[in-house]
Amino acid sequence: MSGVWVFKNGVVRLVDGVEAMEGGRQGSGGRRKVLVHTASNEIITSYAVLERKLSSLGWERYYDDPDLLQFHKRSTVHLISLPMDFNRFKSMHMYDIVVKNKNSFEVREMMM
Repeated sequence: MSGVWVFKNGVVRLVDGVEAMEGGRQGSGGRRKVLVHTASNEIITSYAVLERKLSSLGWERYYDDPDLLQFHKRSTVHLISLPMDFNRFKSMHMYDIVVKNKNSFEVREMMM
């Protein structure tokens, strides 16, 4: 595992060398990461699309924090927390969704 540990807004995360040199921004070198629903091969382009996909997998909207978009699955202790603004939806949020929904989503790099 190689990369750089970045501390930002009270969160520590490991970023790869390119992302670290770019200051943690996505889209380096004309590429950006996208979340893809594997069953339909559909790129998640909005929270409305994401909410439909998560609902079909048993996730429920959780309204505890007005600053976050949150989803909870009753059969687990998992909670998905996302920024309210889709423009702030980053790869760390995408990977959180992938880990909590194995075989339903994947993160891909797309050419811009």
